[in-house]
Amino acid sequence: MENRKRPFEVVVTPGDSFHTPDKRVSAVRLPDSHYMRWGVEETCRYLRSEGLAEWEDTFRAQKITGVGLRYLNDADLEKIGVQYLGDRLAILHSLRKLWQIEAELNKVFNDPIHGHVELHPLLIKIIDTPQFQRLRSLKQLGGTYFVFPGASHNRFEHCIGVGHLAGQLVKALNERQPELLISHRDILCVQIAGLCHDLGHGPFSHMFDGQFIPKARPGITWKHERASLDMFDYLVNDNSLKPVMEQHGLVLSEDLVFIKEQIAGPLDPSGAKGKKWQYKGRPENKSFLYEIVANKRNGIDVDKWDYFARDCYHLGIQNNFDYRRFLKFARVCEVDGQKHICTRDKEVGNLYDMFHTRNCLHRRAYQHKVGNIIETMITEAFLKADGHIKIEGSGGKLFTLSTAIDDMEAYTKLTDYVFEQILYSSSPELAESRQILRNIICRRLYKCLGQTQTEEPLDVTRENIQSWEAELAQSIPQSGRQDVSLQPEDFVVNVIFMDYGMGVKNPINSVRFYCKDDPTKAIQIRKNQVSKLLPETFAEQLIRVYCKKTDDRSLEAAKKHFVQWCMDKDFSKPRDGDIIAPELTPLKDSWSHNNEGEGGEGGSSRRGNLVNGQEKAKVQLNF
Repeated sequence: MENRKRPFEVVVTPGDSFHTPDKRVSAVRLPDSHYMRWGVEETCRYLRSEGLAEWEDTFRAQKITGVGLRYLNDADLEKIGVQYLGDRLAILHSLRKLWQIEAELNKVFNDPIHGHVELHPLLIKIIDTPQFQRLRSLKQLGGTYFVFPGASHNRFEHCIGVGHLAGQLVKALNERQPELLISHRDILCVQIAGLCHDLGHGPFSHMFDGQFIPKARPGITWKHERASLDMFDYLVNDNSLKPVMEQHGLVLSEDLVFIKEQIAGPLDPSGAKGKKWQYKGRPENKSFLYEIVANKRNGIDVDKWDYFARDCYHLGIQNNFDYRRFLKFARVCEVDGQKHICTRDKEVGNLYDMFHTRNCLHRRAYQHKVGNIIETMITEAFLKADGHIKIEGSGGKLFTLSTAIDDMEAYTKLTDYVFEQILYSSSPELAESRQILRNIICRRLYKCLGQTQTEEPLDVTRENIQSWEAELAQSIPQSGRQDVSLQPEDFVVNVIFMDYGMGVKNPINSVRFYCKDDPTKAIQIRKNQVSKLLPETFAEQLIRVYCKKTDDRSLEAAKKHFVQWCMDKDFSKPRDGDIIAPELTPLKDSWSHNNEGEGGEGGSSRRGNLVNGQEKAKVQLNF
């Protein structure tokens, strides 16, 4: 026990074997030498040791002690008489060293994605709370785990990874551009925001706020980002972390706001309407800090970097984007009066690959047709169980699955475990929910009838989907089996919007680059300057239809209903339409062409004549 109280000494006894420690100290110092305890003379002595003796009298006259060092900034130094910018930067650089000499122990996590991750003691305080530990019980990919056996990772490790990468990026910018005057407070706040950005996720992650809550409580607009802010406030207050944050140099009136703004954007955008700068946590000259955790400008942020690498690793899918390369080239440039994170011009192709990787993950995993219908079935089970699951919240008040989001004490207790709670229950009220979950476990799933697309994306509401399900039941084909009765409740319609992260916009148009000849000047690179093989559109809408009846006769009839419905709605031909309803597909002229929509022979081309006055054969390429 005595050795544990003296972390700066290593005691070796015979028989001790070498081991890798999980904690590290960046410098060995006596506990009473901590700068927070310095008086004026100790502060001046430090200035002398750093070759800054000329400013001793200034610091002595202002009675600056160790406690005050944490609050000094460039404007303060100029105010007390440090006239030249070079002198101020030299002083700030020396003071910043103090932050890098921590008296407390950092903790090292061995992460399969990022290797050994070292986190600041304040981050460990946050991690070691019930609100953060709850993330261990929330699957990162929700129902996708029922399709990909390796996708068992949770929000806990993802958040640690994002906190680590946030620190990596802000520290890289600080080292590369000291003129940005990134403070210790800035670094800590960015790391905390990365660590806490997903605190508000519910059971099965995006299924909860994307499917369950909109159906259980259609009158409210609620997203997990909003809950992350509420859970962060609850975490800080419930664990009495404000004094600890102040002890580590945070200014709560500014920094708590800054942390939450990084997660969800401006906290009161309506109140700041008309103002150019809507954030309150940091001034406009620190605008680039808001692009690290959740980049509202172009979507390039450390959240994506972690889940690309982590999800690909667990899904068994190749990740074609290496965030380490972006870290090497990231720098801040001024764009339209604001400072933004830019990268080298030669990296533009890699960024297109990054968004292509995102699209591939959605297409192959996140929007997998089996994973989606499993989440639909889980949502149905939760809806039927909603009023019968009671969770105790603040003041002993009881909440349901859908109302737990109104009370963070109750929400802390709501995790993926509710699936097993229903599955293994014996309550008669949960019988229907229990049966749906048993069907999932036994792989008795709803069957996918097919997938179609609209010519242009539609604004789809819950009412639209319900009317489509009714139309599917009524779309009885003229030929085929007629002795099967299908009802609207036998169909499930899923509408999926696939994009590059910014709707129909090209996100690269919002990225700025720099050349090696002038790394201070930000430039824009258009798509036609990169390659002609890049996508022409950046968003599409997919419509999938499932049938709850799984017997052969019902499925055969439902597939014909689906094909007939696609014809009636003038949607694209289902991929296997010729197989499931060969007697129907020839009836629609636009479906009879082999190259529908591709501008090939027999189809219409969006480009028209590619080369005026030349035969098609002259512009075809043979491989």
